[in-house]
Amino acid sequence: MKWDALLNTSRLKDKPPKTEDGRTPFNSDHDKIIFSGAFRRLAKKTQVHPLATNDHVHNRLTHSLEVSCVGRTLGIRVGQKLSQNSQLPDSITPSDIGDIVEAICLAHDIGNPPFGHSGEEAIRAWFKGKGEIFIKSLDPQHKGDLENYEGNAQGFRILTTCEGYQYEHGMRLTYATLASFIKYPWTSLDSLTKKEFTKECSGQLIPDSKL
Repeated sequence: MKWDALLNTSRLKDKPPKTEDGRTPFNSDHDKIIFSGAFRRLAKKTQVHPLATNDHVHNRLTHSLEVSCVGRTLGIRVGQKLSQNSQLPDSITPSDIGDIVEAICLAHDIGNPPFGHSGEEAIRAWFKGKGEIFIKSLDPQHKGDLENYEGNAQGFRILTTCEGYQYEHGMRLTYATLASFIKYPWTSLDSLTKKEFTKECSGQLIPDSKL
């Protein structure tokens, strides 16, 4: 595993990476996300929760903070194992791994619409129906982004384009954090092509993971 490349402290726009006393590049990623408007807006998005005996609504922001705590601990433990096996670069500590995981846990819901996967389905259905008139002139790739709307892809767009320095690399996070945030390394057009291929296969349904 090429940990030197994967745990890259360089960030979009800034080369060489900025250094600060008392704060690592991954601490900086964490703070950029915490202070962003996109993260704070998660307080307006509800999280699935059981009926409670009090008036507290468990929102996406609360959920993301809780997930980040768990993720940080798991990341540190993985970092410790890698360190014990001499697999980490000399400049990287187990705490750095924990900081990266904590940052992406904070941001993992940042692009999801209200109502989660149901919200994604509603957006897709609208652009394939009444909203089709607004995207019919787009190229196939951009049209596919809306017809196959996906919250994780939108989250990556927010981090790299919309939030912070708009259209100038967004929050300018480290490559390590951005690479860790990506869950599905393909485009919406690739995803649609896979689905069509699966449907066309006769006699046997081939899982998307095999394509």
